[in-house]
Amino acid sequence: MSGSTQTLSSSIGKKLIMSLTGLFLCLFLIVHLSGNFQLFKDDEGLAFNDYSHFMTHFPPIKVVSYLLYLSIIIHSVYALILTINNRKARPVNYVVQPKSPSIWSSRNMGILGSFLLLFIVIHMGNFWFSYHKDEWFKNHEGPKMPFKEYRTDLKTGKLISAKQLPQGEYEYAKYVDVSKQQEVTVAKDLQAQVIFSFSSPLYVVFYVIAMAALSFHLLHGFQSSWQTLGMNHRKYKPIVNQIGIWLFAVIIPIGFAIMPIVYYFTKR
Repeated sequence: MSGSTQTLSSSIGKKLIMSLTGLFLCLFLIVHLSGNFQLFKDDEGLAFNDYSHFMTHFPPIKVVSYLLYLSIIIHSVYALILTINNRKARPVNYVVQPKSPSIWSSRNMGILGSFLLLFIVIHMGNFWFSYHKDEWFKNHEGPKMPFKEYRTDLKTGKLISAKQLPQGEYEYAKYVDVSKQQEVTVAKDLQAQVIFSFSSPLYVVFYVIAMAALSFHLLHGFQSSWQTLGMNHRKYKPIVNQIGIWLFAVIIPIGFAIMPIVYYFTKR
């Protein structure tokens, strides 16, 4: 066994891989949240549906998405292994339980991570799988994800109309209707799935609880990842800690949690 293989298979190596995959997932959260904010535009879902098509069909993005799925799997598997090893090394719990949120989250990363993995599976099944289902199973029974046609005035850039198309075979398209001086966009209406999903109070509550778990998970995970990579210098540590707290443990989870709440009360 080579030295590099031994290092990666060691406890330190596993923590290093956990850190790298975790930071990659943190970067994805920023991109994903910026995409979700398209849902708040007053354009009948045009920007969000355009964004959804781009993120699932642009080749470089598709390559990155496969790295994302791989990172989720690797991060989860290594987290499970490290949690089991830590429990074996310390079978007796501490007598005094810590009260600090950051310390509490570090003691319960396994529970938080398991809950988040469950959320990811349900979330991807509800949106990602629903979006791709028609492409994979051409002859599947049941209703397909609807398509929507948008017409935008070329001179003003204002949305003129947005209508859901009847069930049928459609492809994403964007072209100019010269006779009417309008830009026409035909796209899968993923926003309709968002509206449907967040019409359920149980799913909204589940989503918000998952974002609370994400907050505690990132409160410890982001700082721990940089520390594992050696970014523990007194000059940089306060900056890393503040980014971990305010951006990843506060702003990002709240940003995600706002969406189902707003849609539940305004779109159902």
